[in-house]
Amino acid sequence: MQLYYKPGACSLAAHIALIEAGVPFDLVAVDTDTQRTGLGEDYRAINPKGYVPTLRLADGRTLSEGAAVLQFIADRHPEAGLAPHAGSFARAELQEHLNYIASEVHKAFKPFFAGPTVEGEAREAAAAHVLDRLGHMEAVLADGRPYLDGETFSVADAYLFVVAGWAGHVGISLADLPRLERFLARVAERQSTRAAQRAEGLLT
Repeated sequence: MQLYYKPGACSLAAHIALIEAGVPFDLVAVDTDTQRTGLGEDYRAINPKGYVPTLRLADGRTLSEGAAVLQFIADRHPEAGLAPHAGSFARAELQEHLNYIASEVHKAFKPFFAGPTVEGEAREAAAAHVLDRLGHMEAVLADGRPYLDGETFSVADAYLFVVAGWAGHVGISLADLPRLERFLARVAERQSTRAAQRAEGLLT
């Protein structure tokens, strides 16, 4: 199994999940600017969408889109407890979190990573939009739960950790979202998180 990734991108969530699941896999870096992989492959021949993550199985089949990859990992390795049982209400709630993170939180960061540098009033508006979307996650954590699903770490937590963590990289303060800040610190201390970040060159 191979995980095509870009350091610090949303593929980091799948990287964390694979380590949590305890399964062997190979990492293949992708330069999304040149669309070449660390193995010299044309990445668009692997994933025509051109972005990460992509999971390639031993039989050659590929799967992309972060939320789909995360659920596949969780379902393939139920013993890791990374997602509630399929068909349960808890599973539907997990999917709700994944969909919101993908469609609202993740995309809210687009002005900071795509196109020309955003500045001035446009930057303020973009930052406000990010904080508004992250405010929902703050509300989810308002009852004191350690993770989105309650007491159990799930693939949704890995995804939120990566995406919300981008705030610090683009200079958006989360000081007004203290529960989310504590959540990020909690996930950052997990062995899987630290191992994935070290492997991607994000930690020394």
